[in-house]
Amino acid sequence: MRKKIKNNVDWVGKIDWELREFHGSDFSVNRGSSQNAYLIREEKTVLVDTVWAPHAREFIDNLKQEIDLKDIDYIVTNHGEIDHSGALPLLMAEIPGTPIYCTANAVKSLVGQYHHPEWNFKTVKTGDTLDLGNGKQLIFVEMRMLHWPDSMAAYMTGDNILFSNDAFGQHYAVEELFNDCCDPCELWYEAMKYYANILNPFSPLVTKKIEEVVALNLPIDIIATSHGVIWRDNPLQIVQKYAQWADAYQEDQVTIVYDTMWDSTRVIAHEIAGYINKFSPDTKVRVYNLSNTDKNDIMTEVFRSRAIAVGSPTVTNSILSSVSGWLAFLKELKFKNKKAAVFGSYGWSGEGNKELRAKLAEAGFEVVEPEVRANWKPTREELLPSEAVARALAQG
Repeated sequence: MRKKIKNNVDWVGKIDWELREFHGSDFSVNRGSSQNAYLIREEKTVLVDTVWAPHAREFIDNLKQEIDLKDIDYIVTNHGEIDHSGALPLLMAEIPGTPIYCTANAVKSLVGQYHHPEWNFKTVKTGDTLDLGNGKQLIFVEMRMLHWPDSMAAYMTGDNILFSNDAFGQHYAVEELFNDCCDPCELWYEAMKYYANILNPFSPLVTKKIEEVVALNLPIDIIATSHGVIWRDNPLQIVQKYAQWADAYQEDQVTIVYDTMWDSTRVIAHEIAGYINKFSPDTKVRVYNLSNTDKNDIMTEVFRSRAIAVGSPTVTNSILSSVSGWLAFLKELKFKNKKAAVFGSYGWSGEGNKELRAKLAEAGFEVVEPEVRANWKPTREELLPSEAVARALAQG
């Protein structure tokens, strides 16, 4: 179903209300999502991106109701990942030979995924243009590693629309499409979750790319993302947020993350939380059990935090696999300038805290010295170090 974006630019994508997982099961989706594709009809007709393969037939059928596919002059593929390019095989079977504008790296990913080296690829780099007629152009801007090496954006002159692909997006289904038509609390949470779990490892590149785009001095009236809302009300607000988030972002928050076997580690987690609240009442404290809380939602809270505490009982001379796996993900996200503390219980050998320290240090956290280490069910005496841990984390 077509929806007007501005003048001769329409949205022709897919709102996926039922999507609950993305990147396999690596990213949780709580409020659905969208795969945004756009149709530009000036003197030249351009399709910007497509949709995920499961929706490819629906996408092609809907597109045929809007336009004769043979009237499409060019296809722009801003990113080769399947959620944006999945309909290309069906589309190219209908209109073979249609030029596909993309980066050189995108050619590699598209050929690697779909095995059609005969497609008519036209490679572009930052500053290259595509004439649309009526005095308008697309200007291409490479967005390497935001979040794949093949990513780019396309800026449409005249209408001042930035087709930003994954940058500035969210996994968030909004029927009305635009940022001024949705719940702002939901929107900002989903935007932060998307940044924290997908883009944060590339924050230094985000900073450089924002500076590069600003230096182009292009007026931007609309940021047309590939997922979630389209920013038309003060669109640069999301660019400003990205600049903040990329700068080792943190709020006055401490997040406590743990898993437990027989509740002993849980007791320690809540003891530390109580002391933090006592020493620093203005500090937000969040406590999460990894066994019953979504890992991406937890990472969003870690992103907000200036400090975390991580706990696990000792299991087979190590830590619970749930905690170990979560710490591997934590390392991938490359958080900066954050403190961490460790805590845990044990029955026999008690190596858990040592393992937690090593993994948190590998993930780039400054691990404070105080810790809580309790044998079996913690006694009041064994819980006393919770105060020192809380003080270390509560300090700015």
